[in-house]
Amino acid sequence: QVQLVESGGGLVQPGGSLTLSCAASGFTPSLYAMSWYRQAPGNERELVAGITSPTGSTNYADDVKGRFIISRDNAKNMVYLQMNSLKPEDTAVYYCNAKRYDIIAATLRDYWGQGTRVTVSS
Repeated sequence: QVQLVESGGGLVQPGGSLTLSCAASGFTPSLYAMSWYRQAPGNERELVAGITSPTGSTNYADDVKGRFIISRDNAKNMVYLQMNSLKPEDTAVYYCNAKRYDIIAATLRDYWGQGTRVTVSS
């Protein structure tokens, strides 16, 4: 059974830091590109950061560059999002995503976690 389980969300003051974790199981995450998305109330889900495998190349949304860092530990089947200098506009539900195009099956494998809520407020 494929699972992505996020943790680490919570309430933090502006300027503070949080680290989100995503535990993957039921598939081989080292074969997948892993990403973090977020969705604020009334907004569409948006890409925050992504990391490829095996090269570990990263990409970030413009408004989090220099503040957020995505990383992965393939040995532990974990993906992380370190969030620094948090702003109220970072408030959202954050989702972990695993994506891979299965060439043999000609199918896009696209898995999502249930999300973890981050609230940035004083």
